[in-house]
Amino acid sequence: MIGAIVYQLTKNLSVEEIKAAGLEQYFVDHTTGIYPAAATGVPYSAASMQVKGDIIADIHEDLAAEQKARVTYDNILRFCDDPDVLDPIRFLREREIVHFQRFGEALRIITDKLDSKNFYAFNPEFDRKKIRNK
Repeated sequence: MIGAIVYQLTKNLSVEEIKAAGLEQYFVDHTTGIYPAAATGVPYSAASMQVKGDIIADIHEDLAAEQKARVTYDNILRFCDDPDVLDPIRFLREREIVHFQRFGEALRIITDKLDSKNFYAFNPEFDRKKIRNK
């Protein structure tokens, strides 16, 4: 959605406006196409997604990702005064908060079902069969 907003804001810029905004390097490579990248210009990569295959670790990563996205939206809101951008960013921010809450509920359900003596002694996604067979 952020990429679509950036596209809508830049698709009709003149060459002079592109230069004034400091977007000429981006324009040379991507014209006004959507190219997911961090504010620093680092392209999006699946390497930023952390998955360990352990439900406890992965849910914590999901919780952290929701908070990181919320902070990014907070920062965008600090710099933006365009109502056509503000409204969708506020919506996305609220969605991150709801996702964080749902992941928190999922974590509570997961931990409630684990044997407290083995809480961090095994990976419930991988070692489950070994524990059931004992």
